[in-house]
Amino acid sequence: MWEILARLFLSIDFLSASIRFSTPLLGASLGESISERAGVVNVSLEGMMLCGALGGVLGSYYTGSPWAGMLCAILAGMLVALIQAVFSVTLAVNQVVVGIALNIGSIGLTTYVSRAVFGLTERVQVTGFGPLRIPFLSDLPVVGPLLFSQSAPVYITYFMVLVLGFLLMRTEHGLGLRAVGEHPEAAASVGISVTRTRYLAVLVCGALSGLAGSFFSLVQLNTFVESMTGGRGFIALAVVVVGKWTPWRLALVALLFGMLDALALHAQALAIGLPYHLLLALPYLGALLVYAGLVGQARPPAALAQPFIRD
Repeated sequence: MWEILARLFLSIDFLSASIRFSTPLLGASLGESISERAGVVNVSLEGMMLCGALGGVLGSYYTGSPWAGMLCAILAGMLVALIQAVFSVTLAVNQVVVGIALNIGSIGLTTYVSRAVFGLTERVQVTGFGPLRIPFLSDLPVVGPLLFSQSAPVYITYFMVLVLGFLLMRTEHGLGLRAVGEHPEAAASVGISVTRTRYLAVLVCGALSGLAGSFFSLVQLNTFVESMTGGRGFIALAVVVVGKWTPWRLALVALLFGMLDALALHAQALAIGLPYHLLLALPYLGALLVYAGLVGQARPPAALAQPFIRD
């Protein structure tokens, strides 16, 4: 069995699948890290991703363009994020409670809308994203099929690691964002609008989570399935903790969870002797271990989940 696993981990197909499966986790965790850096925790990641998945299908269904579908997915995620921001930032409602409510509401809403548009039994296939081979680079041995033959959402998501890493750590706006999450009173005293910063951070989270959700419906299946995100929003929360709110670390951790997903898929075909259901549960077991062992050790932003009410 160990020899089979060794060959699997060295295969191009397995590594390429790991990158693909890591994409939605990375997109959602990048957005969540920005939001938490500003002091707002979004347990509603699952709802944002699910609405993004449906928005992507509806956009592609009515326009015939996966790019329009991606835009609709981003807008759908931002709409859920806006509701989260209104209750969490403006009304100072408990952020976790709001997130749970939005997750439950998103499941019901997406189920109702999909059945209203597509019916109970019809499974409509829409135009999605296929592999996008980058000229010359995709022809390189090993690296070409691994990194430069992916779909457009994969390229966009990993490019965001560089963009957000630079903005967060190398710009004045990034410094202000981190200040709001660490000490909002001090940030407000130097003229930074805590409310505006938190709203923008949550909306960015919604946009990236909507993009992450569109991966399921526009890359993997080209259709919408009820609750198709399968709890990936909660795994993304674990990725944020392990990655310590740093974009490049999030990419590595998301890739690790993506490998667990790929392992579950490929190991079934290899018949390595492990129960099928155990293989499918690997990403969730990994997230459970993170919550059990690392949450208490990681240091979140000091003002995380604390409402800001200026005197």
